[in-house]
Amino acid sequence: MTDSKRPGRGEEERGYHQEGFSGTWCGISLGVVGILTAAVVVGLPMVVPAFDFEGSAGMLLAIPVWFVSGMLVGLISPHRTVLEPVVATFLVAMPTAFLLFNGQTVKMMPAFMYMLMSALGVLFSLIGSYVGERIQVGPAAHTQD
Repeated sequence: MTDSKRPGRGEEERGYHQEGFSGTWCGISLGVVGILTAAVVVGLPMVVPAFDFEGSAGMLLAIPVWFVSGMLVGLISPHRTVLEPVVATFLVAMPTAFLLFNGQTVKMMPAFMYMLMSALGVLFSLIGSYVGERIQVGPAAHTQD
């Protein structure tokens, strides 16, 4: 059977692509990413003084937080929302990097490294949102050829 005669192939492939950008889910993503980042990077050291996530340690901790937040949004969204957590992470990464750079005392990095770590965090948010969507959709259906 040729590709054009296979039933439902176009619909199946279309199900794995994002159809548009949702401002509502971008706002929800911004809330999830912002709250998780503030809770772990800023709030946790306030509750447990032994933790000191300043400077480079804060950026190293923010990357997995952004991955998890992207995955959470991917899991709870009813449609394909892969780009929304990425935009939200970008908007949260800028002030996070600025605050951690200005607050560094012992664990110091140059400003360029904060930019690179923020970009890596945005990439991990993309990976996390894709993983969350894949978990939500379930395993791919295997067709017999």
